[in-house]
Amino acid sequence: MQQYLVNEIFYTIQGEARFTGHPSVFVRLQGCGVGCPWCDTKHTWDRHARDIVSIDAMLAKTGDGASYAAMTAQEIIDSAIKMAGRKPALLTITGGEPAEQPLNELTTLIAKNGIHPQLETSGTEELDVSPDTWVTLSPKIDMPNRKPIQRQAVFRANEIKMPVGKQRDVEVLKAFLQEFRDVIGPRQNIWLQPLSQNPKATQLCVDTAMANGWHLSMQTHKYIGVR
Repeated sequence: MQQYLVNEIFYTIQGEARFTGHPSVFVRLQGCGVGCPWCDTKHTWDRHARDIVSIDAMLAKTGDGASYAAMTAQEIIDSAIKMAGRKPALLTITGGEPAEQPLNELTTLIAKNGIHPQLETSGTEELDVSPDTWVTLSPKIDMPNRKPIQRQAVFRANEIKMPVGKQRDVEVLKAFLQEFRDVIGPRQNIWLQPLSQNPKATQLCVDTAMANGWHLSMQTHKYIGVR
């Protein structure tokens, strides 16, 4: 039976892209080899044996930390239901880079339990998820560890969410869309997300979204003060 390395599980409001405003249980998996310099979850990158803890200890965490627990898919779902106080409508798998772990068993079981699975991924790994899984691809292009974007992941994605801090990020996105135009097609489910709630980045995203018929993802959870 597959075991997943889980950094934390928490219940909150999804603040980004298609499911903004939807209550969701977040399952943050441990491990990421992408190396984004501005990452706000660097504590999830490594999988040191010294950081393995019990499931109860992991679930009791109240802040960021490198400790993680090994859990089965059923244990994850049971914990999500208990945390939400009911069967949640949405379960978001994030990281780290969650697709570094095989996700078909987990996403399939989530859907079988009547919960909608969502995956947040960098696109640097091929995806093996259930057909019901909503895939949010936030392409991490030319990051320090030079992991390439996988064509299969782009094809599987339901939406593209691009972090934007400056005009160059917009140009990188346009080059990405052009490179993968054969698998993205005419789909316009593109979201621009300002880095660090910066006013200049926000205005750039607003202007670019309006000029291209794209969408704005404002990390609403940060504005309302929830996780």
